[in-house]
Amino acid sequence: MSDRFRLTLAQLNPTVGDLDGNAALARGAWQTARAAGADLVAFPEMFITGYNTQDLVQKPAFHQAAIGMIERLARDCADGPAIAIGGPALEGVGLYNAYYILQGGAITARVLKHHLPNETVFDEKRIYQSGPVGGPYSVAGVRIGSPICEDSWHEDVTETLAETGAEFLLVPNGSPHYRDKMDLRQNLMVARVVETGLPLIYLNLVGAQDDQVFDGGSFVLNPGGGLVLQMPMFEEAIAHVDLRRGPEGWSAEQGALAPLPDALEQDYNAMVLSLRDYLRKTGFSRVLLGLSGGIDSAIVASIAVDAIGAQNVRCVMLPSEYTSEASLADARAVAEALGCRYDFVPITEGRAAITNTLAPLFEGKEPGLAEENIQSRLRGLLLMALSNKFGEMLLTTGNKSEVAVGYATIYGDMAGGYNPIKDMYKTRVFEICRWRNANHRDWMMGPEGEVIAPRIIDKPPSAELRADQKDSDSLPDYPVLDGILDILVDQDGSIADCVAAGYARRDARQVEHLLYISEYKRFQSAPGTRLSKRAFWLDRRYPIVNRWRDESAEG
Repeated sequence: MSDRFRLTLAQLNPTVGDLDGNAALARGAWQTARAAGADLVAFPEMFITGYNTQDLVQKPAFHQAAIGMIERLARDCADGPAIAIGGPALEGVGLYNAYYILQGGAITARVLKHHLPNETVFDEKRIYQSGPVGGPYSVAGVRIGSPICEDSWHEDVTETLAETGAEFLLVPNGSPHYRDKMDLRQNLMVARVVETGLPLIYLNLVGAQDDQVFDGGSFVLNPGGGLVLQMPMFEEAIAHVDLRRGPEGWSAEQGALAPLPDALEQDYNAMVLSLRDYLRKTGFSRVLLGLSGGIDSAIVASIAVDAIGAQNVRCVMLPSEYTSEASLADARAVAEALGCRYDFVPITEGRAAITNTLAPLFEGKEPGLAEENIQSRLRGLLLMALSNKFGEMLLTTGNKSEVAVGYATIYGDMAGGYNPIKDMYKTRVFEICRWRNANHRDWMMGPEGEVIAPRIIDKPPSAELRADQKDSDSLPDYPVLDGILDILVDQDGSIADCVAAGYARRDARQVEHLLYISEYKRFQSAPGTRLSKRAFWLDRRYPIVNRWRDESAEG
């Protein structure tokens, strides 16, 4: 019986549906592990398929191909370390979320996930069957327990593993990011360590899929809860963990402790990674966006340049007679500071043509919202034409405050393929702009220093669709709007909760009304980076037709 065990952790970035590509990543990490003399190389949850597959994994041809790929991987990697890898499994007519152990050219063990999450972005009870709580498996004479992701959030699975002889816990995860989740994960895993007295290795996916970001941040805890390895967040990495058996059982040797970024840096890194992966995994290499001179398009331009480089980003200013000289100057300044292409495409002639075409039908009607939205929709048409002509994905630039209350024009400024700031309230956009001006990291492809001039951050926000327009003409000031939205959306609170927090009942009722009547716009909006547990799409699913209003709004 050996008193040493070397485990290689592969914190890598698979692509949903790319079975060949994901298997190639696994083979590469296996080669690294073999060269390092590892006993086992471990991959995260559902690695062979990528995660989150949603209903794709239910398709028989797909899950059968995934299982076949795992069997082939076992044959290809027979001479070297064992492999632990996540993928789908069939048991009778049931489909399971499973963790496979491959040794000597064959599948020697299979763990089936027991606790199936059915909240926020997860629908696993709808997709998978719940597996039985089982015991550990053996690799190189060591008994290892692998509670799969959610199974480690509940004490019953880990306690059973400890009671049936597991010597340490290897937890494969597909755990998507939201703010403060790392603290939650580590606290929960410390609880599992204290309960079982076993070392625990938490291995997480990294990379982005649609709106979800998997932030990596894998770590190792020794008995007692001491942190002995911390892998980086938002980066692919491979680490070797050496475990030793002593008189009191197994423990891991001290390894590197990567620093954990603060909340603003996590937000920004998540947006950069999600955009970069969304483009790469959908086959795009270049983007464009409408650059208005305002703060939202400025930060999206910065995110895009940091994600894929200035040479791949086109910024387009589409002015009307309502566009201020300050906005013209500010838009150009952002493009120049970032070093990306800047195109100037006035919409005056096109707008005149559309206005003249509609004039017979609009005769006798006062100009209003319809005329304002023509400007936005014309900009969307022109930007989509550029996207089609040059093969550049159009980015949208609406923040969560605007997305929540529908302060955007459907088929206009909402047109596009991805929105990095979709889950970021306007007040936080101000903070993130100041953070980017003051900070630069190696993973950013854009320039250091001030890329968004303070005057852009400080000026009153305006859509500039009519003379002297301000966002505050139509909405409560953003600190008020965002405070109310945080209660109604993120906390799922009531009008009474808003009033108790000090907000005017009138403002709360207005925001609730706008929130509900804008559902149809969100239903048709571009996907965007998930930063919270209440992002619009899978986290919060409301009917488009909805006449209910909070009764506490009365009075």
